[in-house]
Amino acid sequence: MNFLRSKRGVVAATVLVVLVLFLVRPGANRLRIRIVNSISLALGRPVEVASVSLRLLPEPGFDLRNFVVHEDPAFGAEPTLQAGEVTATLRVSSLLRGRLEIARLTLTEPSLNLVQDGAGHWNLENLLERADRIPIAPTSKRKTEIRPGFPYIEADRGRINFKLGQEKKPYALTDADFSLWQDSEDTWGMRLRAQPVRTDFNLSDTGTVEVQGSWQRAAALRDTPLQFSLQWEGGQLGQVTKLAYGSDAGWRGTIAISATLKGTPVDLAVQSNASVEDFRRYDLAGGGALRLAAQCSGRYSSVDHSWPSLSCQAPIGGGFLNLDGSLGGLRGSGPYDLAVVAQNVPMQSLVALARHAKRDIPDDLAATGTLDAAFQLKRNDQSRETQVAWTGGGQTRGFGLESRLANTQLVLGKVPFSLSWASGSWASGSVPEVVNKRGRPGLGTTRNALLPHLEVGPFNLALERPAPATVHAWFSRSDYRLQIEGDAEIQRLLQLGRIVGLPVSQPAADGLAKVDLQIVGNWSAFTPARTLGKAQLRSVRAEIRGLNEPLKIASANLVFMADEVEVENIVASVAGTGWRGSVVLPQRCVSPGPCAIHFDLHADTIATDTLSELLDPHPHTRPWYRFLSSAPRAGTPYLLTLRAAGQLVANQVAIHNLVAKRVSANVDLEDGKLRLSNLQGEVLGGQHTGEWKADFTAKPAAYSGSGSLQGVALGQLAQAMHDDWITGTATATYQATAAGLSAAELISSANATLQVETLDGTLPHIALASTGPLHMRSFAGRLLLQDGKFEVQEGELDTPEGIYQVSGTASLGRILNLKLVRAGAHGFNITGPLTDPHVAEAGAPDTRAALKP
Repeated sequence: MNFLRSKRGVVAATVLVVLVLFLVRPGANRLRIRIVNSISLALGRPVEVASVSLRLLPEPGFDLRNFVVHEDPAFGAEPTLQAGEVTATLRVSSLLRGRLEIARLTLTEPSLNLVQDGAGHWNLENLLERADRIPIAPTSKRKTEIRPGFPYIEADRGRINFKLGQEKKPYALTDADFSLWQDSEDTWGMRLRAQPVRTDFNLSDTGTVEVQGSWQRAAALRDTPLQFSLQWEGGQLGQVTKLAYGSDAGWRGTIAISATLKGTPVDLAVQSNASVEDFRRYDLAGGGALRLAAQCSGRYSSVDHSWPSLSCQAPIGGGFLNLDGSLGGLRGSGPYDLAVVAQNVPMQSLVALARHAKRDIPDDLAATGTLDAAFQLKRNDQSRETQVAWTGGGQTRGFGLESRLANTQLVLGKVPFSLSWASGSWASGSVPEVVNKRGRPGLGTTRNALLPHLEVGPFNLALERPAPATVHAWFSRSDYRLQIEGDAEIQRLLQLGRIVGLPVSQPAADGLAKVDLQIVGNWSAFTPARTLGKAQLRSVRAEIRGLNEPLKIASANLVFMADEVEVENIVASVAGTGWRGSVVLPQRCVSPGPCAIHFDLHADTIATDTLSELLDPHPHTRPWYRFLSSAPRAGTPYLLTLRAAGQLVANQVAIHNLVAKRVSANVDLEDGKLRLSNLQGEVLGGQHTGEWKADFTAKPAAYSGSGSLQGVALGQLAQAMHDDWITGTATATYQATAAGLSAAELISSANATLQVETLDGTLPHIALASTGPLHMRSFAGRLLLQDGKFEVQEGELDTPEGIYQVSGTASLGRILNLKLVRAGAHGFNITGPLTDPHVAEAGAPDTRAALKP
């Protein structure tokens, strides 16, 4: 008792009471029905509350659990508002008069559904109109005010969903903090900060939307005076396009949008500013920062969703782009009357936009000149038939392009363009069935035209020929097409392709071409453009990577199709060797890696010595086949980047002194592996058939082959070896393997099995008796090549003196160590060099073989 009477006791008791009031929430379920009926009557909607607790500190009020406001059945069955926790703070001044009046409603993580029905009405319209009709004092009312005050309503970490009828749209606002209050006698105010999302995608960088404004009391929502401001900042363009359209359109940049709305829903004045910082395509980097910006103002009517007046301006360098007029509907189905004017727009600004939107345009591409244009876009729905008229045009002044990287400078001057109409699609590669003024398929105007497009030109373009080429272009909302026709110098034509962003190679080439080409494509998904049409090449001289001499094309016809380019009627030469035939190239490949080349080529003569000079600057230190594994500047072996298949025919193939005639093979090269199948040719007076493979991905490169030789003249083999050591004919089958790149590596690693049969031959350097050179009626045997030596197995030699069994070795260095054995008679040992062998009778003194002239 003494402690409770002391000062410490009083303080302790006071603290205890305060803690109890803070922590203890006495049940107030007897008031639940009264509170629910009061809120339901005010909203005009059924309301549910699971439980009510009384709270005394820090402010008197109630804690509501599982607060639900049900929907108007006309808009659906899902509740309008749900919140797990709601705090209703009482107004203290009303308690002093014995009344319960709510000063503040705080909703924690609420979920609000905004629903629009088929007639365009929202589920909150009747709530707002009902609040307008109830005589309620402002939120910050005077203490002497008898009328209940409108509570200050706030929400933390809420979610706002959007529905169209019974369908819940994927759009939503999350992390929403919003508040609502009555600012004055007839004015309400609100604030909102949230992040827009889509429920069907995981979006993270959509930015933040902030809205604040006020509206006044009116009999109907459409007549409500309002004033709002909106800001949307920090959103990444790729995420925003995915939010709006359900897919990433492929553009990057940071958006900033601000708008003010003032008036009534039936006549609303709107002013807005929009910008995109660091605009670019998703797969492009560099080119400097690019900012896009525009300002718009107009009047909007919610009755028919129309814009009776609209005006937008976008400054571009020292010029501008203006749009003025009216729109009859947001979805583009109503009438419209728009005027678009471009004045003094720098062409450099348009080139900068192209560098950020199109691949393969040179980074240093610069433009001179300006552009002026005026267009009128009209659509009239008043008559039975919809009448659409798009007219206007413009031109460039002093237009020129220059790029040091592309080594190009073009002076275009005045380039006219106009709006017109056409039907069909160009991106598919087919030309629409429309006949132009020259009577050729094109994109002229027809009576049944459906699609508007921008037509550029025709205009002349000087490409280093006496007569300039003609250029014509068309651009629609979905497709584009560029046509060039006339004579051109090859190098200038390639430079033009690089300037417009075509992935063309950059060879050192010169020559002439007569072209009729069309470059077609569509804007969606950034699909690469395709080239269609024909080109005739004449007197072309081109430097080719890996060749030490230029390729000279006397003539060739190129046919560009949707997915490939056919090079027909080729007449060309390189290093003195003539080539004829055709090649089919894939059109959409910047590098040969993933692309297959098909060919049918015929050569006059293929000589390894010539190839050595052609493919390597040091043929005496590096063999001709070294290029197959040599690395280009990029560091990847050229062979490993190439895929090719086709047929190769040569009048003759010369491997040093060995010449094969009428050689043909099916060639297949892929991923560094070469296959020569059905390899046929006339060799040493006989016929060869076989198959060879090479794997240049192995370390070292590996080779394998098999085949047969029929009717080989052994005398021709002796001539190729510069020593007449054998005559006769032979037939052989073989299997061989080798590895390496140098001759020494190939010889040391070579392994082979040969099954040989010879008929009616002689060995002039060998005499087994005094009768003269050894004559072979036939020889049959198996030869094994290993460690640089041929080992004779199961050899049988039929001579006039009898049949001998042959064994021993013969090295690739032409050293013999052979043994001839005949049943019932003396045998012979043959040793020494092939040009001067020693023959000794087995068991008798050595005797030198007689050399025959």
